[in-house]
Amino acid sequence: MKRARFNVLLVAVVFMASAISVYAQKVENGTFSGTYIPQKADGSLKFAVLSDVHISLGSASVKGTEACVEDINKNPEIQFVMITGDIANFGSDDEIACAKRIFDGLRVPWFIIPGNHDATWSESGTNSFTKIFGYERFEFEAGNFKFLGVPCGPNIRMAPALVPRESMLWLKDEVKSLPDDKPLFFVTHYPLDSSLIKYDDVLNTIKSKNIQLVFSGHWHQDRAMVYDGVPGVIVRSTLATSKGDIGYVIATIKGSVITFQDKIVGKKEPGKIWYTVRMSQGAAYPDNVEYPQPVNDYNLRFPMVKEVWRYENNADVGSGAAIWRKGKMVMPKEGVNAIPSVAGAVQKGDIVIFADEAGMIYGLDATTGDKLWCFKTEGKTFSTPAVSGDYVVVGSSDNNIYCLNPKDGSLRWKYTCNKSVLGTANIYNGVVYIGASDNILRALDLKSGKLKWSYDKMKSFVVSRPYVDKQQVVIGDWGNTLYSFNPKDGKLQWEWMTKVKVRNYSPAQVWPVKSKGCIMISIPDRCSYVLEAKTGKQIAKVYGGREAIGLSPNGEEYYIKNMKDTVRAYSLDKIFASAQEGAQLNAQDVKTWQTITEYGYEIGPTPIIATPTGGKDNKGLVFIATSRGCIFALRVSDGAVEWQHEVSKALVNYILPVGEHQLLVSTMDGVITLLSY
Repeated sequence: MKRARFNVLLVAVVFMASAISVYAQKVENGTFSGTYIPQKADGSLKFAVLSDVHISLGSASVKGTEACVEDINKNPEIQFVMITGDIANFGSDDEIACAKRIFDGLRVPWFIIPGNHDATWSESGTNSFTKIFGYERFEFEAGNFKFLGVPCGPNIRMAPALVPRESMLWLKDEVKSLPDDKPLFFVTHYPLDSSLIKYDDVLNTIKSKNIQLVFSGHWHQDRAMVYDGVPGVIVRSTLATSKGDIGYVIATIKGSVITFQDKIVGKKEPGKIWYTVRMSQGAAYPDNVEYPQPVNDYNLRFPMVKEVWRYENNADVGSGAAIWRKGKMVMPKEGVNAIPSVAGAVQKGDIVIFADEAGMIYGLDATTGDKLWCFKTEGKTFSTPAVSGDYVVVGSSDNNIYCLNPKDGSLRWKYTCNKSVLGTANIYNGVVYIGASDNILRALDLKSGKLKWSYDKMKSFVVSRPYVDKQQVVIGDWGNTLYSFNPKDGKLQWEWMTKVKVRNYSPAQVWPVKSKGCIMISIPDRCSYVLEAKTGKQIAKVYGGREAIGLSPNGEEYYIKNMKDTVRAYSLDKIFASAQEGAQLNAQDVKTWQTITEYGYEIGPTPIIATPTGGKDNKGLVFIATSRGCIFALRVSDGAVEWQHEVSKALVNYILPVGEHQLLVSTMDGVITLLSY
């Protein structure tokens, strides 16, 4: 299949102008491949590298990117262009479409990958990037060099970067197929350091062949790097600097040397060379040096936590796993925003249900982890399955809400929305409450799928799960707004808006909880908020937390997870007693307990879950999920660490207690596991 942006005339013009050979050029399974760019007559190559253009409609970024394209087109020496992520500022369809229009103006071949801004805040579930640009990873050759580029998300959930599992499998196949002496350039948005989960796996893969250099962006500055001996380069953003300079980087290969210079738009010549790499004829790194790889010893220190079974999926999983049991499910207590579970340990006939980023919904035998059934949607899925009776509801980025029979995965009904459905459903009293990327919250009849009511005036798209009880439905969006609706007719009861109107501070990822007539949320401004449930009036603002929040079993406290090592339990009674002052409350004055853990820097939005039993004192456990694959079990009574366990290296999507001594866990890198403790 021909690349979408090259019509026959343009290919002919480019071919004649630049003597570019195109062979077997195609887009398949999200990959662009088949371009060969010959070196110049003197054996050199010259190309431009753009990064972090952050297109935002109506902003200077649009004209700045257009100016970079025009500047490149004026330079006949540039043979191709690479664009290394963060194309859109907020991942919106309009921003991505605008960027495509601008880059279509380039008169030389160009190759693009998404960054975290294109994936984490994508209203389409990252589908639009692939649809609009045609792909999300690439391979091509220029001169004697092989270029491989991959995305690294993270998709939808706030977490450290991660090369998606399907792209990682592709990368390993591509590297394996290379001749041992073929010089390789690797391209991704994030640097290959600890900000990228499983960076060691990426490095070990590319180091197995003749890797010469790693290209990346993300830092908005020029920087020379070394990753386990492998040279790397981080390039500047095209956005204007403090001096007002808009620009990009020009890379030149002559012989065994590659050099890098900034090209400022409006200046005739590039700036001084700021980085030079002398490439090798063999391995580009010292292969006689051993480099430490990231490890922890949680599982050795706390052997009481064991895997009953482990299922490793071929695609990333961006949502939680649920469980179905024939007969009555155990529904969460009012106030606790938790997924329904089952009483006691898993038993024969129980089915684990999860959805993945390849668009598949799976049913596994809950006792063994063996696959029982699968159902294919036409888009990526980030919606945690919602189970009630013999019904399971999942949203998909193909714009549909699906209701399946959990016994065999057969379709009961589907409901089509105007855009992707990234939100998770909450099923209450036979009604499905779920938000979508068309800025609409819907209430559907569980058995028939028929619309009961909808609210179409939300300010932005929805990715979270609503809190629901008899009095209200509460959910946030990416438009800085938290809403409360009448569950019977969808009438708006109140709106609460963030004081700072920065979309990244929206109450969009948090799953709200409720107790003592109050709604509690935590948002990315690193504060938690207590709101009057009837009116939405703000009662208190307490420093601490970032999206992850949970409620104690007795409803007296709520839990927050700070971005550095610390978990706190806040007393609602202490908050009520102090809130008369109206100012931001001191966390130390309202906490019940505080625990310093070992999780380090932490940004995962996964809900905090508590159980009424467990722990040495049998007063309950609080389960904290991290963005790097770990679970911390703390005692409800005093916050003391009961145990720690590493499931994988990636974000734990959800922790579902099953009975009193089992946990069902899913992680973003495709792991579904049942743990016993």
